[in-house]
Amino acid sequence: MDILKNLIKGRRSCRDFSDETISGERVESLINDAVWVPSGSNNQPWRFAVVTDKSMMKRYSDAAKEHWLRNLDKNPHMRQYVEYMKDPTYNIFYNAPVLIIIYGNRESYWHVYDCSMVAYNLHLLAEESGLGCCWIGFAHNIFGEPETMKELGIPKNYELVAPVILGFPAGPRTSAENPNKRKPFEVSYF
Repeated sequence: MDILKNLIKGRRSCRDFSDETISGERVESLINDAVWVPSGSNNQPWRFAVVTDKSMMKRYSDAAKEHWLRNLDKNPHMRQYVEYMKDPTYNIFYNAPVLIIIYGNRESYWHVYDCSMVAYNLHLLAEESGLGCCWIGFAHNIFGEPETMKELGIPKNYELVAPVILGFPAGPRTSAENPNKRKPFEVSYF
């Protein structure tokens, strides 16, 4: 159990990737392992789009940044990132070699929870295998758009849950021996 506990506590989001590519077989293996989570009524409501084309990721990054800038009044929480969004060199996917977009079937009531567990499993499996991973919240505005979903072959009854980047870290990250502290939280017992 210490191995799992150390993996959970040592996992860090990666935003700096090497140029090394990841084979399609390895990506598929990670996805096949990540889906071993419980799901409501065993619906297994997930569907994936995998993007490795750098020009496609750049186009999506630019579109997401433009969308955030146009809609700052509706999304005041994004104001803190304005300088990033205005920077033409900033890529919201941090030049990662792989983007895995997890969609959930709306026909399954618990699809967001189920697919979120798959996303977290993907993070843990990436960490375990020496890869870096990060959930890209900046991309939530673009991958839920009907035209983007159509381009990615995602049926209309699916909803975006998690855009996740994957790759080999460019350098060392904080280790499990020196974890970030957690904020205090409350637990109620009855």
